[in-house]
Amino acid sequence: MHALFLTATHNLKGIVNFDAQLHDPSVSSFASDNYSGIHPEVLEALVAANGGHQTAYGEDVYTARLREEMSTLFGKEVDVFPVFNGTGANVVGLQSLLPRWGAVVCAATAHINNDENGAPERVGGMKLLSVPTPDGKLTPELIDMEAWGFGDEHRAQPLAVSITQTTELGTCYTPEEVRAICDHAHSLGMKVHMDGARLANAAAYLGVPVREFTSDAGVDVLSFGGTKNGIMFGEVIVALNPTAADGLIYLRKMNMQLASKMRFISAQVLALLRDDLWLRSAGHANAMAAKLRAAVEDLPGVQCTQATESNGIFAILPEGVADRLRQDFKFYDWDPAAREVRWMCSFDTTEADIDMFAAAVRKELQG
Repeated sequence: MHALFLTATHNLKGIVNFDAQLHDPSVSSFASDNYSGIHPEVLEALVAANGGHQTAYGEDVYTARLREEMSTLFGKEVDVFPVFNGTGANVVGLQSLLPRWGAVVCAATAHINNDENGAPERVGGMKLLSVPTPDGKLTPELIDMEAWGFGDEHRAQPLAVSITQTTELGTCYTPEEVRAICDHAHSLGMKVHMDGARLANAAAYLGVPVREFTSDAGVDVLSFGGTKNGIMFGEVIVALNPTAADGLIYLRKMNMQLASKMRFISAQVLALLRDDLWLRSAGHANAMAAKLRAAVEDLPGVQCTQATESNGIFAILPEGVADRLRQDFKFYDWDPAAREVRWMCSFDTTEADIDMFAAAVRKELQG
């Protein structure tokens, strides 16, 4: 049980109050990059955006500036639609690409298929056509496993492809791989959505401008992630090809994703983009994951199962080791039957955190 920490705060009248801090801020975990707090520069941006009044529902100066910055980032005029969370971004973004009879081809491991509690189907009204993949990545050949039956009134029409960058297995599409998917999908009359919850990790890993594997590669709609990279809440739907995305201005409200005080989402994302904070933070998380892998992958009994191309490590451990480690460190099973676990690093993971965890892994393997 963590101790209770007391911190001094000021109320609106400047009187000092003492509030209970219910967790130990020195404790880190390897469970999820959603566990991390808010980057200090993002917090500063929220405070700076807080004074005075701004027009609601996206008609504020921060959202206008965000549209400008995103257009510069992606090298073309784009439309931006800040929303509350990643599931909202994915569902609303996909809805804009599809008619009511449309279906989405995705990897079986995709977040929209496994971790969004049926929201694409139940809220979005679309069918998901999932394809097994060895590494979380689709290819034109894999897409063709479900891209058939066009014109068949008995089959939901496969009219969009959704890929995740980086994938749920920590792997990264190259610009050439994304371009091949987009070219193939477009040749079939399909549109392409990218779930970019960890887009920054991909850009940091690839070392190329983000436009090379998004707008220039042919992606139509992007979910631009920030929650896993240091912001408090919010993601951004970016219509990279506005002519392919229909009705986003209405769909966002219909899906309860229209923030009245939208400036606070936009201000956070602007802070990430300023001085490449998003890339610096993601690059650090990637580097910590690489350090952890290097520290444990050659230990007897550890079998890494996927390439470490972002901020996650997937590994199989001997019987009982994961449960003993979890007495002191939080992390999740990925495939319990195979004893496969997932370890995630964040923008605030330190080298000391890695050294401590790697030492614990070595100790448990020896014991």
